[in-house]
This record gives sequence, C-alpha cells and structure tokens, in this order.
Amino acid sequence: MASKTGSRSVARGVTEVFAPAHLVLGLPLAVGAIAGGWEGLGWGAVVSALCGGIPFGVIVAGVRSGRFGDRHISDRAQRPWFIGVTVVVVSGTLVLLTIVGAPLVSIACVAVMLATLAVTGSITLRWKISFHTAVAAGSVVVVAWLLPPVPVYVVGTAFVGAIAWSRVTLGDHTAAQAAAGVAAGGAAATLVLAALL
Repeated sequence: MASKTGSRSVARGVTEVFAPAHLVLGLPLAVGAIAGGWEGLGWGAVVSALCGGIPFGVIVAGVRSGRFGDRHISDRAQRPWFIGVTVVVVSGTLVLLTIVGAPLVSIACVAVMLATLAVTGSITLRWKISFHTAVAAGSVVVVAWLLPPVPVYVVGTAFVGAIAWSRVTLGDHTAAQAAAGVAAGGAAATLVLAALL
C-alpha cells in the first residue's frame, strides 16, 4: 500500500512539473537560446509569453471561475473552448512573428505548437488523448532538430516515458491514450520542422 501511495506521489509530481503549460513556457526559451544566443532568447521570451503565458492565464482564471475542474482540464468536455482560445492565440503569434521577421526557428516552434494543437484538439473531441505526452514528445523532436539527435532522443525517451507512466499511474489516461499523444506530438513536430527548417 505504501509503495502504491509513493508511486502515485511521484507520478503526481511528474505530471505537475511537466504539465503542457510548463513545457510550452520553457520550450521557446530553450529553442531561442540554442539557436540564437541572447537574441534568440529574447525571441523565445516573446513566444513563451504569448503562446504559454496567455493560455496559462486562461487556465488559472478558468479554474478560479469554475469553468475548468482542474489545471489539466481533465474533463474532456471542458477542453474545446480552451483549445479554441489557444488556437487563436498561437495563430495570432505565428502571424505576428512572420510579419515582424522573427527568426525562422522561432516561427517553426510556434508552427509546431499549432500543428500539435490541431491534431490533438481534433482527437480529444472524441477520445481523451494525452496532451501531456503530445507536448513532451513534440518538445523532444524540436530540441533534437537543434542539438545532436542521438543523445537528445535517448534522454527524451526516458523523459516522455516518465510522463506517460505518470499519466497512466494517476488514472488520467490509458496506456493507449498516452502512446497516441506521443505519436501525435512527435509526428506533428517532425512534419512541421521538415517543411520549415
């Protein structure tokens, strides 16, 4: 019993620390810094604030108002409105970055977010695919595009695996839903990056 409780505590910690909102806040900063140093970090901060900060604020406000049951929007019926708002924000950011001539890598990072939203958002209307694993897998693919891929994928496999384990252990997703998230996020990121970079 203690072992099961301990496992659930670890799983809860992994789920909270590596929530999609946190990854969306951090990924653009990492991408910008890796690809463009301090200037890239500045562009990453813009992307992080718009694509991560605004949706995160919507989630916090939604939980406080009762629109969402929790920060992970576990109730699938509550997801479409949030996905719609996020698509508008991310699409607007993509247009803005293109107009102002942002670095292509920052534009590609936002395009990956939009593609991942399009795939997972469509699926979640009928089936509760894991956004946690989709965002994590897409993040690994983006970083592997910029850094030596073999070590990134070795570490990334463990990272995504831990997140998938946490979601299944907590009963928030089945193994199939977690695996589908990995496939959707990884495929969306790969296709977008192949087209843009």
